[in-house]
Amino acid sequence: MNSPQWPVELVDGDIVLRPIRLRDQKAWREVNRRNRDWLRPWEATIPPPTPSGPVIHRPTYRQMVRHLRSEANAGRMLPFVIEYQGRLVGQLTVAGITWGSMCSGHVGYWVDEAVAGRGVVPTAVAMVVDHCFRTVGLHRIEICIRPENGPSRRVVEKLGFREEGLRPRYLHIDGAWRDHLVYALTAEEVPDGLLARWRRARSQERPGHELPGRDRRNPGIPHSPGN
Repeated sequence: MNSPQWPVELVDGDIVLRPIRLRDQKAWREVNRRNRDWLRPWEATIPPPTPSGPVIHRPTYRQMVRHLRSEANAGRMLPFVIEYQGRLVGQLTVAGITWGSMCSGHVGYWVDEAVAGRGVVPTAVAMVVDHCFRTVGLHRIEICIRPENGPSRRVVEKLGFREEGLRPRYLHIDGAWRDHLVYALTAEEVPDGLLARWRRARSQERPGHELPGRDRRNPGIPHSPGN
């Protein structure tokens, strides 16, 4: 895919979203290693194999990036890393992009604990949602969050995502099938852009502490449609 949709770099002040690269491996691994305990409760895991199902292994970094590139070239994903003040601090992926009568996708992300509470994740989400609605042409974006992840729920609520209900045992997270709350937003709900809405909300908020966004999925692991 070679269009205004992808590859693309999105910037707002110190926060940058850019395509993930093979040469990001050292920085990506360092952030993951340092944040292992921080990310584990929200980490996607591989369920036990079924008698008739394939045996799935966690991909290497290179396999993950190649998979993301392939999906991006096919128009099914937008795989970004998050940079803050010039340093890689996380990852954000728009996945499950579906066209036709649906025109939707879902957003997943994780962030370095060292920059949590600085508005990095909500700003990154707002930028990517505006890109999806205004440039890519999607109509609906979903974010799914474990009910226990209160700070992340407050992030999407501050951005104006609607809570639509519970999906029981929706994703395999931290070793078990976990319930998720569904939050969604459509293009009609943010005619002036989500980043503008977030800036207005941020001007009125007190500093807070945000957890790693929606439960972190390793986008290199094959999964069912949806999020």
